[in-house]
Amino acid sequence: MVMLQRLTSPFKQFGLGAGLLYSIDRLFLRLSPNLRLKYFELMVQPINSQPLVRPSLTRNIQIREIKPGDPELAMMPPPSEVIESRFRQNAFCLGAFRKGEMIGYIWLGQKAYQEDEARCIYLVTPREEAVFDFDLYIFPKHRLGIAFVAIWDGTNRFLSDRGIRYTYSRLTRFNLVSRRSHQHLGGRRIGRAVFLKVWGVQLTAATVFPYLHLAPPASPGPRLTLRPNVLLRQTR
Repeated sequence: MVMLQRLTSPFKQFGLGAGLLYSIDRLFLRLSPNLRLKYFELMVQPINSQPLVRPSLTRNIQIREIKPGDPELAMMPPPSEVIESRFRQNAFCLGAFRKGEMIGYIWLGQKAYQEDEARCIYLVTPREEAVFDFDLYIFPKHRLGIAFVAIWDGTNRFLSDRGIRYTYSRLTRFNLVSRRSHQHLGGRRIGRAVFLKVWGVQLTAATVFPYLHLAPPASPGPRLTLRPNVLLRQTR
């Protein structure tokens, strides 16, 4: 009975298709670390200049850019070489602070972002009006408060002041909490991408251009072009 519940649980949580992909990836992980199946949903979220919550709730939280060499970088979970590679990609980081203490942060890529769980590069459009958000992190002792909304509220203001209209992201299809959070903030799915890794070879199947791609070992993978078409149609 317990074994049956374990086998059927992914299908109840994610549906038939996504549940099957989840089960295959779990099996691959048991067989070899060189076998993986990643399933991402590609999202676009509008940048809103209006506050997401009452200003009184976030008046004690400040948002500021964290730059190369700032001491706050050492507090972040990613290794220093990963952070350095992000800056080399022209990504930037916004930190949220309460009474001088950093409670969380978010990274944003400009024009393009190199995926770190599969081999691909996301290209954002329009290039001057969009960014790619990733690695939104809240320090554990602040996760029960308003930190998540406060970071997004401050990020919206920061990006709106600079003429940014959209932010893209990719979500693991199986992270239902993150999916609901993005939808609550106005995010809409604009595509899907599945990455099959078999040792050094990677097969990509996506609903955005170039749709199918086979990457040999050491190849950077496909360049997936992200467009806010779905969101535009819904807001006209």
